[in-house]
Amino acid sequence: MQFNESQAIYLQIADYVCEKILLKQWKADDKIPSVRELAVQLEVNPNTVMRTYDFLQQQQIIYNQRGIGFFVSADAMQVALQYRKNQFLEKDLPQVFHNMRLLNMDITELSARFETYKTQLVSTSN
Repeated sequence: MQFNESQAIYLQIADYVCEKILLKQWKADDKIPSVRELAVQLEVNPNTVMRTYDFLQQQQIIYNQRGIGFFVSADAMQVALQYRKNQFLEKDLPQVFHNMRLLNMDITELSARFETYKTQLVSTSN
């Protein structure tokens, strides 16, 4: 995983976990990788993954069964979706709007590109 310097690593890992849930690769009540397993997989310190898991527990996206491991919460899909939407609206979208203003772009131009993207996505998944 490539990390960027503009956001804390534990939050980038939280985004990674949320993406796994939103893509339905990890479903409700699925056991997720242990702290050590994910740390090795992402090549980060286990303390960083533990901080991520603590954060995700506070968000009620995952839960811990003591002695067994971490699992995806029943409402994880909805909570992760809302979390990621908020992140996008608060952090990413202002930069998109800034760039659109600089480039003198209209929202209709962006809308047309998004529709093309969605069409291509559907055609590649069939």
